[in-house]
Amino acid sequence: MKYCSECGNKVSYYTPEGDNRPRHNCHFCQIIHYSNPNIVAGCLPVYQKNKILLCKRAIEPRRGYWTLPAGYMENNESVEAAALRETREEANAEVNIISLYTLTSIVHASQVQMLFLAELPTPEFSSGIESLDVQLFSFEDIPWNQLAFQTIKNALTFYIEDYKAGKFPLHNVVLKAPPKQLIKP
Repeated sequence: MKYCSECGNKVSYYTPEGDNRPRHNCHFCQIIHYSNPNIVAGCLPVYQKNKILLCKRAIEPRRGYWTLPAGYMENNESVEAAALRETREEANAEVNIISLYTLTSIVHASQVQMLFLAELPTPEFSSGIESLDVQLFSFEDIPWNQLAFQTIKNALTFYIEDYKAGKFPLHNVVLKAPPKQLIKP
């Protein structure tokens, strides 16, 4: 950031008095510009409890890799509404949210990802503008080596384990560094 979004004057980057980390500060209008993590909201859509809906990404990062429908939350929407919107946009699917399923702090990317366990009541879906393909996968057919992100691998692994146990608790995960195998496509 070079200029203040409030008044247009140049900003400086330093730790303001009473704070504990550097921020962009405007000397002219005294505004401190905070940069906070982004929230990623999405769904883990399941059909008949043993098939999972995945989307093949049509955009970077990780174009051509499989993921769950998810994306950045917009202003003026709830996390649940964002998850439903992303599922419609990426998979043209309507789902019923069951519960928050994974809460992941992605420290190295300054993101918080919230995935909801969701029921896909009918197998009606198609590729949205951000997806090359959308498919239902049985557990044994999940393309593990072609998953886009560690958070997706985690959520799918949790679901399969929880399905076998018959319980679906909230999973809280902290990722401090990107896994080496997923850094470069």
